[in-house]
Amino acid sequence: MTLRCIAVDDEPLALDIIESYIGKLPFLKLVRTCSSATEAMQVLQEEQVDLMFLDIEMPELTGIQFLNILKHQPLIIFTTAYPDYALEGFNQDAVDYLLKPIPFDRFLKAVTKAQERLQRNGRDREAPLAAPTPQAAPEHDFMFVKADYKTIRVDFKDILWIEGLKDYIIIQTKDQKIITLLSMNKMMEKLQDSKFLRVHRSFIVSLQKIDSIEKSRIRIGSKEIPIGEVYKEQFLKWVEENNIQ
Repeated sequence: MTLRCIAVDDEPLALDIIESYIGKLPFLKLVRTCSSATEAMQVLQEEQVDLMFLDIEMPELTGIQFLNILKHQPLIIFTTAYPDYALEGFNQDAVDYLLKPIPFDRFLKAVTKAQERLQRNGRDREAPLAAPTPQAAPEHDFMFVKADYKTIRVDFKDILWIEGLKDYIIIQTKDQKIITLLSMNKMMEKLQDSKFLRVHRSFIVSLQKIDSIEKSRIRIGSKEIPIGEVYKEQFLKWVEENNIQ
């Protein structure tokens, strides 16, 4: 499958690098390079585009503002020199987030993910979800995750909840929010299943941190977490087993 691409950036050098990288990969076809969001909007109206490399900090319209205007978006890979935009980028359902200067191996990893997502063509969202299965508890009470170009130790006892964002997850602890490239299934394999439970396609909770349960929602502090239908039976079974009434 060939992905038809455009690159949007107000820096000519950044466009040259992306164009060079695209030229090395046979499954990518560069449709156009654009120096502004308004130019890219015109291209999107005229051409079939599967994937857009999009800078965030641009004059007139930022990359985020541009996406909020678009009714029909191609797959997005953000390219930026500012790591502070990472969370906002993930909230836009981006395939990936590349920090400049972009190394080729990181570029290749991002476009491979884009190709895989396009091939799935939404089948994952439509397929019925399998019921969660118990995972073997690890022998230790912590894990290491990669985030912000470093490896961070996370103690299981400090985790409040975990939220899935496509290919990334947010680990919310009592002190910090950690964004790392990991799937929810892989995350469950690392956790102690007696203390954590997946309650939604996008949420894993620490059972010890639950403050209250209200209908189909869990409250941990000020955070409300939905309980998915697929996971409700297992969660309610856990509640019943721990109910003293």
